[in-house]
Amino acid sequence: MSAAAHGEPLTATTYITHHLTNLTVGSGFWTLHLDTFLISGILGLVVFGAMAAVAGKATSGVPKGWQNFFELVLSFVNQQVKDTYHGKDPIVAPLAITIFVWVFVLNAMDLIPVDFMPQAAHLVGVEYLKMVPTTDPNHTFAMSITVFLIMIWMNFKVKGFGGFMHEVFSAPFGPKLAPVNFIFRVIEDIAKPISLSLRLFGNMYAGEMVFILIALLGVWQLPLALPWALFHILIITLQAFVFMMLTIVYMSMASESH
Repeated sequence: MSAAAHGEPLTATTYITHHLTNLTVGSGFWTLHLDTFLISGILGLVVFGAMAAVAGKATSGVPKGWQNFFELVLSFVNQQVKDTYHGKDPIVAPLAITIFVWVFVLNAMDLIPVDFMPQAAHLVGVEYLKMVPTTDPNHTFAMSITVFLIMIWMNFKVKGFGGFMHEVFSAPFGPKLAPVNFIFRVIEDIAKPISLSLRLFGNMYAGEMVFILIALLGVWQLPLALPWALFHILIITLQAFVFMMLTIVYMSMASESH
């Protein structure tokens, strides 16, 4: 690993630090995590490109193969939207499908053995490589802030400027306590993207850390790695589902008046 390459002893601390360090370019506030950017972008292109290709060849008969799988996923997500979102905006279902599929695929990178891709990258001169974009808070915050901005836009679209401002300043205590209502609304809305991003980041970061600690066991890691990987399939699916459901709930709240 990199510590050994620099003449440093490879300890548990340097091993963990190496696996949790991003491949970066730039400095300070403008530091770009290249691995997060590239892996998430490539996965998005591959997965949604494959979905578009399957959709282009879809038939009206009994679905087979990948068409059957993608239709199952789309039907599942669409049903969640119908059950939770009571508005009529056509953007909500595609948004939910995009979030669920993309977050699931990003999370699934955690199932790749922790040494496999970093070692392969090291052979071609790449010092650091984190394979799970959702263990990077920059990525989870970027997604949650995007959801937040769409939520604000939907508030204005559905309620209009006057209706939205009336809700902000009059709910829940009435117009006489407008300053208090405004403060509560700001806290509530700021908490949404923060909790949405940190929930996903925290769970995936903890899961990745467990994989790294198991890898430190060397030849004795298999009895622990396999059960944890099987359990982690549930975690990565659940986290994608939670992120999707909260997005639908936020869109539903933005489309309804108090």
